[in-house]
Amino acid sequence: MAANIDGAEPLAAPGHQNVTNLPPSAAPSGVVSHTADTGVAQHRPDEIEEVDQILDSESVTSAQTNLTRSHTHTMIQEHDRDAIRRVATAMSFTGEHDQAGQTFTAGDDALNPNSPNFDISKWLGKFIRSMRGEGIDSARVRPGIVFKNLSVSGSAPDLQVQQTVASTLLSSLSLPLRIGEAVGLRKSAPKKQILHKFNGVVAPGELLVVLGRPGSGCSTLLKSMCGELHGLHIDEGSTIHYSGIPQPKMVKEFRGETIYNQEVDKHFPELTVGQTLEFAAQVRMPSHKWSFVNPNMTRNQVAKYAAQVVMAVCGLSHTYNTKVGNEFVRGVSGGERKRVSIAEMMVVGSPFMAWDNSTRGLDSATALKFVQTLRIASDLARTCNAVAIYQASESIYELFDKATVLYEGRQIYFGPANGAKAYFEGLGYACPTRQTTGDFLTSVTNPVERKAKPGMEDKVPRTAEEFEACWLKSAEYEAMLAAVAEHEAAYPLDAHGQNVSAMREVKKEKQANHVRPKSPYIISTGMQIKLNTKREYQRLWNDKAPTITTAVTCIVLALIIGSIVYGTPDATAGFFSKSSALFMAVLLNALVTLTEINSLYAQRPIVEKHASYAFYHPATNAIAGVVADIPIKFVIATCFNIVLYFMAGLRREPAQFFIYFLFTYTATFTMSAIFRTMAAMTRTISQAMSLAGIVVLGLVMYTGFVITVPSMHPWFAWIRWINPIYYAFEALIANEFHGRQFVCSVIIPGYSPPIGNSWICSTVGSVAGQDFVSGDAYIAESFGYYYSHVWRNFGIMIAFLIFFMGLYFVATEVNSVPTSEGEMLVYQKGRIPPHLLKGAPRGPSSGAGSDANNTKVVGSGATKSTSGSSYATGDVENAARVGDAGEKPQAPEPAADNEVHGIPPQKDIFTWKNVVYDIEVKGKERRLLDHVSGWVKPGTLTALMGVSGAGKTTLLDVLAERTTMGVITGDMFVNGSPRGTNFQRNTGYVQQQDLHLETATVRESLRFSAMLRQPKTVSKQEKYAFVEEVIQMLNMEDFADAVVGVPGEGLNVEQRKLLTIGVELAAKPKLLLFLDEPTSGLDSQSSWAICNFLRKLADAGQAVLCTIHQPSAVLFEQFDRLLFLAAGGKTVYFGEVGHDSRTLLDYFEAKGARACGSAENPAEYMLEIVNKTVAGDGQDWHATWNASAERVAVESEIERIYVEKRNVSSAADKEPDSDSEFAMPFSTQLWEVTYRIFQQYWRMPSYIFAKLSLGILAGLFVGFSFFQAKGTLAGTQSVIFSVFQILTIFSSLVQQIMPLFVTQRSLYEVRERPGKMYSWKAFIIANIVVEFPWQILTGIVTYACFYYPVIGVQAAQRQGLVLLFVIQLMLYASSFATMCIAALPDAQTAGGIVTLLVMTSLIFSGVLQTPAALPGFWIFMYRVSPFTYWVSGVISTAVHDRPIVCSAAETSIFSPPMGYTCGQYLAPYLTVAPGTLQNPDDTADCRYCQISVADTYLAQSNIYWSTRWRNFGILWAYILFNIFIAILTYYLFRVRRVSLSLSSLSSLKFWGKKKKAAEAV
Repeated sequence: MAANIDGAEPLAAPGHQNVTNLPPSAAPSGVVSHTADTGVAQHRPDEIEEVDQILDSESVTSAQTNLTRSHTHTMIQEHDRDAIRRVATAMSFTGEHDQAGQTFTAGDDALNPNSPNFDISKWLGKFIRSMRGEGIDSARVRPGIVFKNLSVSGSAPDLQVQQTVASTLLSSLSLPLRIGEAVGLRKSAPKKQILHKFNGVVAPGELLVVLGRPGSGCSTLLKSMCGELHGLHIDEGSTIHYSGIPQPKMVKEFRGETIYNQEVDKHFPELTVGQTLEFAAQVRMPSHKWSFVNPNMTRNQVAKYAAQVVMAVCGLSHTYNTKVGNEFVRGVSGGERKRVSIAEMMVVGSPFMAWDNSTRGLDSATALKFVQTLRIASDLARTCNAVAIYQASESIYELFDKATVLYEGRQIYFGPANGAKAYFEGLGYACPTRQTTGDFLTSVTNPVERKAKPGMEDKVPRTAEEFEACWLKSAEYEAMLAAVAEHEAAYPLDAHGQNVSAMREVKKEKQANHVRPKSPYIISTGMQIKLNTKREYQRLWNDKAPTITTAVTCIVLALIIGSIVYGTPDATAGFFSKSSALFMAVLLNALVTLTEINSLYAQRPIVEKHASYAFYHPATNAIAGVVADIPIKFVIATCFNIVLYFMAGLRREPAQFFIYFLFTYTATFTMSAIFRTMAAMTRTISQAMSLAGIVVLGLVMYTGFVITVPSMHPWFAWIRWINPIYYAFEALIANEFHGRQFVCSVIIPGYSPPIGNSWICSTVGSVAGQDFVSGDAYIAESFGYYYSHVWRNFGIMIAFLIFFMGLYFVATEVNSVPTSEGEMLVYQKGRIPPHLLKGAPRGPSSGAGSDANNTKVVGSGATKSTSGSSYATGDVENAARVGDAGEKPQAPEPAADNEVHGIPPQKDIFTWKNVVYDIEVKGKERRLLDHVSGWVKPGTLTALMGVSGAGKTTLLDVLAERTTMGVITGDMFVNGSPRGTNFQRNTGYVQQQDLHLETATVRESLRFSAMLRQPKTVSKQEKYAFVEEVIQMLNMEDFADAVVGVPGEGLNVEQRKLLTIGVELAAKPKLLLFLDEPTSGLDSQSSWAICNFLRKLADAGQAVLCTIHQPSAVLFEQFDRLLFLAAGGKTVYFGEVGHDSRTLLDYFEAKGARACGSAENPAEYMLEIVNKTVAGDGQDWHATWNASAERVAVESEIERIYVEKRNVSSAADKEPDSDSEFAMPFSTQLWEVTYRIFQQYWRMPSYIFAKLSLGILAGLFVGFSFFQAKGTLAGTQSVIFSVFQILTIFSSLVQQIMPLFVTQRSLYEVRERPGKMYSWKAFIIANIVVEFPWQILTGIVTYACFYYPVIGVQAAQRQGLVLLFVIQLMLYASSFATMCIAALPDAQTAGGIVTLLVMTSLIFSGVLQTPAALPGFWIFMYRVSPFTYWVSGVISTAVHDRPIVCSAAETSIFSPPMGYTCGQYLAPYLTVAPGTLQNPDDTADCRYCQISVADTYLAQSNIYWSTRWRNFGILWAYILFNIFIAILTYYLFRVRRVSLSLSSLSSLKFWGKKKKAAEAV
């Protein structure tokens, strides 16, 4: 159907027979005709003429233009109508049409979307006429969708029990007894039915609204319609086709033509909004590039133009150069990010699009505008859209053609949207006054909200099965089947028929050159790589910090390593230093790529989404990432290697330098390919990091330096053959030592002058009588390396590189598939409600008594513990339902009285007057609140509303004392007195984000809040009793013992919101309760339940101030008073709402606003008239308010309250210790917090066993790699290296701890600290203390696994001391982790610092370079490094008094002069030398071992037995130092928020969460 504008005839009503479903012969003139011979929707020439007439009509310029439909009177103002039509145009040219508009020519402002003179009519007319002239319009297709008997199933456990360390350990130990399960013979989980035999048809140009409560299957239906079946299974007998094209064919060949917009926004945060949308346009741009309009136009120009048009429509033009951002990267606001997701879908412009709650977080005006764009797009571009939407206003609902209603996975209606209400009323249900149609349709699926007509109580359907039965018997169902049959008659199902051919032809015309005809992609693989590479460089440029940090870290490490071996002589004394330098060079070049695992996991969800949109092959993005890294890695490698190579005094020959650079650079890319492959082949980052940790350990140990080839044990020696670093290190060693003769530094015996050949150099590879050592001989005997292997090794490394790169690309392509997860509640063992174990529903069966027509039940549908979440990633709702497969959980029986108990009566009044809030943004002052005044009285429910960006949350934060930056002026009084230090703990603040500890249960969360926030004068029993009252008030009994968990495995959206409210109620706030968007993301029934509960709180005497952005008329009537803000935090209205909102409406109507209709939602009416971008009337409502008598009355009332109450003490001030910041003493805080964290760790077996597994596996690997170290020089060095290798897991231990600390800190700083729940000192100390027991256990298992295989059984004193040292290392690791992360924002940032500090400590530990060989200025680093004392303590204890017997390679062999025995000849030398002569009586081949006891060997590294206990004490000082610095830095940077800017040198500068404040504007 064509769009009708002004004088055109109205469009056919959605409920009427749609012309697109008629056979070709029955289609009237001027509309789309569906031809049976092609199976596609084609536009006829007479339709083009009609559109031309419409577009050329002068009536288009009328300011009163409205889009008329027979079922709506929605007025669309001129500028909105143009913007909406721009979207329709953009969708037509970027998605399905063959040609796509034009880029504007010079001087043609009418075609410039950035110009105020942009004329969509002129552009659209020229576009359509040009298409007709090109003769390409006849090939356009618009497939509809048909689904018959659609049944979808999934698999999920009925019930899940929370795992603990004990249960996981017992399960692991009993695994041998469960052989069948161990080998995978366990019976697979039964299929759980999610959707039951759905039917429907959506024709081209139609808009379908999908309605249902969370858990009803809305998301699953949308995914099934789009072919997003990951984790889902379409049962046999189900049919989905698109105008005759089967779904498998559509998904395989035309994937980008049916796309699904999920609720979660996934974008590259580093890219700007313009870059994000331009990329989407480029990858889906038709090949002809609109050349028929402007032959000189390029693809990039078209993409930029398309992005600008869509941005103009979505209100994003001002964000063109702003980063998209996310939770960690500052960018656009959350609402704008949602609009970016919408705009991206519109740029794609697929014929069929599904939108899953895409209006979440948008105010009602913006949500309406979004659906209006879809309406116009469907009319003009003939697209099909299916939209799942919560809290749909009447204006939004009236824009839809068809509606379907879901109830527990069953379809209970599908048909015309304007006939749905009448259908359910015909079943006997009554729609309350001013309840929107969408809310009414959803409410009939809620037993505690639906209302039967008088006399119909015993006749209406109750259960989902009964509703389905009524539907299957209805005339509407028969009409729907007839429409399906007609559509299939016109477009018969045929996987190889003309329908597929027509779609293929259209796609072929859009595709670029060198693209397979059956490929779902528009551009070629080469173009995909090109565009992805460009995007990678954009990301790097926009976020340069990580690259700069990596480069700086590498340069610093190069300077450190180079400086410690600086001046190394080209003599035998420098052999070990040169080898160490080369080892560190190849190792750091390779391991710097380990961080790529994190970056790949961060971008995986985005790549998965783009793959589902058919933007590009995931493999091309992987290739682009590698290509983009080539110059980056080259620059970093150049800086690192040049500094290190020349400072280390390596071979100063061009050929050798470039060979060195070639191998290190190749090793970098080879290891990058290996780590990328690990990331691509695993499904979680913990899996990838655990695997990488073991791989890194193996790579380091089997390079040939730590354990030389001759010393490798056969069971692990094979690892070197699959170790790329081994080949690189051999090549570097051979490259450095080949063909060189090194002067001997030490001669045995050291007689001067040497006598004949009766002396030898002390170095391996020496020959008697020669004062030099051949480099080739040295590396052959020491390492088993040969120069002849150099280029062989290079070929092997290239083979490794090619293999792993290929594997990485394949794994990325195969593994980039999003997964769907079922939802389930998780209970503690022994705490599962009995009715869930038995599979029986709680409360009465579904009958007349289960509906409460007039009762108001708090938390309606609380047993939705078994239902899905509105934002679940998979929405496999019914697959997760508890109980037997055939049982359906029922709503709880309404409480007998449903009243609120336990809330103390309040008498205090909170007022604020002329509140102004200014912040500094980019050096300029920005006002967020402008002289806002008001009050909250006990027993009243006050709503805080406003247009998007008005500053509602900002005002709430200011009033609740939760801002951390900016300048606040104005008066804020409690009973006429300034807020005291106890204000925050005596108010409740329900944040928009539902932040809770994942491992705690609902009851434990409430008890924790009650214990720490209620006064100490209240006993523990009283606090716990009040918690039970809160549980009953919120109807949380069914999930009180359920674990909070994460979305998908834990509480759903409504349950989390109820818990958030409950946590604040458990504190018994004495002043008032703040709530920020408590209904955000909830369906209308859940929103109603929460607002109804707030009403009851107010009626019980609680003072409540609540922000709300999208209230229905029914919700709006719950509020007593309204504070409405305009953009910039300017007051528009503050006063009573009145009965039926008359007080509010009378004010605006008296000031010149249009009258509000009797059926109109007052909240939407308010937003419309105040938002100038909607109303367009230019009236300044803020100025109107300032000049009104109502404002004067407000100021007078505030003054009266001040005078009357200023001498009245508040209830909070009358309590003992009322001035204290916290309700409980520090000792209680520390106990409760420590206990909770211990409990959390116990319930996180994955974390605990990951920690223990790392210690066990690393210990065993090191232990058996250095198994039974021999009593030779090499054996002693092996013991030293084995101890050093234990230190290599230090960084991994630290990296494990930091993310968990960040999680704890986020919860504390965002919710618990602002609520004055407990002190920051209790938080930081508790987190340090709880780690210690688990670190001690890790130290014990690590010691046992590594020490005994390497050293064996020794005296108890020695064993005990080494055990203490290993435990001490683990304690140092935990305190070090806390110190590093305490002040930093995230684990990624801290990770770079940890790497630098740990590597520096390892380098200066005395293992890789002895203290004597260090330059003098680095001696202090040797003494500062804590690893120096740890290595010294462990080694001196382990090998003290151990005799050394040199091996053949280590023994110096020479002959004495004639007439001398070996003993006679070496007698003078042996008096001063520490070695041993093995054959003193021989007269030839004297065999001399340089060292006789290990203590002598250790003395070369300043390691002494006598200092072991001193070292033990020093390490305790380091641990205490870490704890002190952690506490100090947390206080300075997280509590006082000190900035290290230059201005802070003279005074403290406080900084805060600027992102939140800026986005609130």
